Amino acid sequence: MLIEKQRWAGIRSGAVTVLFRRWRHRQATEGKIYRTGAGRIAVDRMSTVTAEQISVEDARAAGYDAPADVVADLRGAPQDPIYLLRIRYLAEEDPRDALAADARIDDIEALAARLARLDRTDPEGPWTHDTLRIIQRRPATRAPDLAEELRRDPYRFKLNVRKLKNLGLTVSLGTGYRISPRGAALLAAMDSAQAGE
Repeated sequence: MLIEKQRWAGIRSGAVTVLFRRWRHRQATEGKIYRTGAGRIAVDRMSTVTAEQISVEDARAAGYDAPADVVADLRGAPQDPIYLLRIRYLAEEDPRDALAADARIDDIEALAARLARLDRTDPEGPWTHDTLRIIQRRPATRAPDLAEELRRDPYRFKLNVRKLKNLGLTVSLGTGYRISPRGAALLAAMDSAQAGE
């Protein structure tokens, strides 16, 4: 989730506890934790509102003086829904960072089985190997550009990369992604197994 840099300090201090977003497709889920430029934030509650329903209290909790300032700052098409996210800053370290940084994979077969299950259950067909390889080949590349090369829907592509990130295989950057040490170890093991066939 992208958060404007001018909100980072307020989120970290607890002064900013609300975000407003205008999204065609919802890009956050209530109860989930997201890594952002401001750090890790939890989305405790989320709802849709109209511009007229934005209260002065919520506008100020989002770092604005008035509801009109919120509406003026919203990106996206006017017909897209406005989401109100009640957020909380999490100061503790993300456990995925330690997993991603560890190049040791104790059970490569179990990890390969997880990836195979993700491939089997995706309506567009297998994707994990191609996604890891394109991130390895094109680090720090915009997600829509990677999705276009793979002929995948950009929104679904981002969701899929998040699944790889949850397994500690990728790391999100300001723009795009990179393969983590754990992901590099997995790809090296896959290459080695393929060479031995």
